[in-house]
Amino acid sequence: MTAAVALAGVDKRFGDVHALDGIDLEVGPGEFVSLIGPSGCGKSTLLRVVADLEQPTGGAALVGGKSPQQARLDQDYGIAFQQAGLLEWRTVAENVELPLHVHGVGKVERRARATDLLTLVGLHEFAGSRPSELSGGMQQRVAIARALAPSPRLLLMDEPFGALDEMTRERMQAELLRIIGETGAAVLFVTHSIPEAVVLSDRVVVMSPRPGRITEIVPGCRPVDGAATDLAPADVEDVRESGAFFSAITAVREALRKGHE
Repeated sequence: MTAAVALAGVDKRFGDVHALDGIDLEVGPGEFVSLIGPSGCGKSTLLRVVADLEQPTGGAALVGGKSPQQARLDQDYGIAFQQAGLLEWRTVAENVELPLHVHGVGKVERRARATDLLTLVGLHEFAGSRPSELSGGMQQRVAIARALAPSPRLLLMDEPFGALDEMTRERMQAELLRIIGETGAAVLFVTHSIPEAVVLSDRVVVMSPRPGRITEIVPGCRPVDGAATDLAPADVEDVRESGAFFSAITAVREALRKGHE
């Protein structure tokens, strides 16, 4: 099957700053892959290359077998950032509909899709609310629903839970795993949190200080595969209490330490 993301020898320079160096990485269909490394190592830059928000200086990037530009035009991926970025003058439902509105989807179809997605993220009763009436975690769920609106095969997520308190963050991690289990989307996820990367991911990609290189790939502890639709928060909590979870955290921490040597 065609990889959700395929990177071959990707380099990126900003003038004299060498941000990325020779990145080779594939993300399979339905796979959850996290990028972790020190600040300034190029994690977000790599995500932006995949999203066609930055152009690589060298190497090649494909998204679902297409150029990032074509994948963007075809709405093959959704993207979510640390800030939900919702529009206050739009209702929750209208925020979810926005990508479909931009691409000319009719009102009836847009509204039906928004209703389905808000049900999926547990917020259907807030469809007519304004973003300011929601908590931070609820706003992030709306942002995820908006990213899923075009039915993308790939989600690109840059620290989406970084501004949340720890308890809300853990609930959102379980919610995200449930959602992608139901949609089957692949995920490329940027985080600074080792436990978050381990509990969410099939694989954790460890990057070196700038210029960003992949130094090691550690198996994660994602509790279910991409076909599962019955994930409960207790399943994620079981992972957090397992020996495999703590072993994987240690492996990622050691890989990060070696990357600084």
